[in-house]
Amino acid sequence: MTPTFYIPTIDFQLIWQSLPYVLKGIPYTLGIALISFIIGNLLAIAFTLLLERAIAPVRWFIRFYVSFLRGIPMIVLLFLFYFGMPVQLTAIQASCLSFSLSSSAFLTEIYRGALAGVDSGQRDAGYALGFSYYQLMRQVIFPQAFVTTVPALGNVAMDVLKGTSLTAMISVPDIFQLAKIVGGRQFDFFSMYILVGILYWLLCLLIGAGQKKAETYLLKKVGITN
Repeated sequence: MTPTFYIPTIDFQLIWQSLPYVLKGIPYTLGIALISFIIGNLLAIAFTLLLERAIAPVRWFIRFYVSFLRGIPMIVLLFLFYFGMPVQLTAIQASCLSFSLSSSAFLTEIYRGALAGVDSGQRDAGYALGFSYYQLMRQVIFPQAFVTTVPALGNVAMDVLKGTSLTAMISVPDIFQLAKIVGGRQFDFFSMYILVGILYWLLCLLIGAGQKKAETYLLKKVGITN
């Protein structure tokens, strides 16, 4: 059988006409990404502190948790929580749960490395001044460590945002799913995937701009200037 080749073309009129419809998926894309990133950070901070202070079995569990979730493809997590749970979750719930747990594993490693990078002498000085462990973390160690995590946090945020495109596999009406619907109706997936690619790129540019502003603010806060 002779393969069929064609030269794809971009239908700009279709892109322009479909843009309002595709943009209806923005709240789902941004909402899932934002909720998951916030929950992932809260879990990661808690896990990082527990890795330093908790009893051995808890530390072993957290290390297993981080290793396991870093090694599972996101599509497997999505299908597990949407199709495999004894209690049926909605597509939004399954998506937020999957991305929260997955991102928390990567963020835990980021925070752990950042805390390890702070001079240990500052801990000794803090304890000598009468700080408790949590006072020392909150007022001295974590603010310094957080500055170094901002670029990595920005990368994780972008990965979570782009990863939300997988939620189309469980029927979440995000921008990718809506673009796919239009592509199927008009028999022009090429143009619609170009559109959705540009939308993800623009959203990542916004995250990058926020990352730069956060870096500048935090560097000034701790007395470092570029």
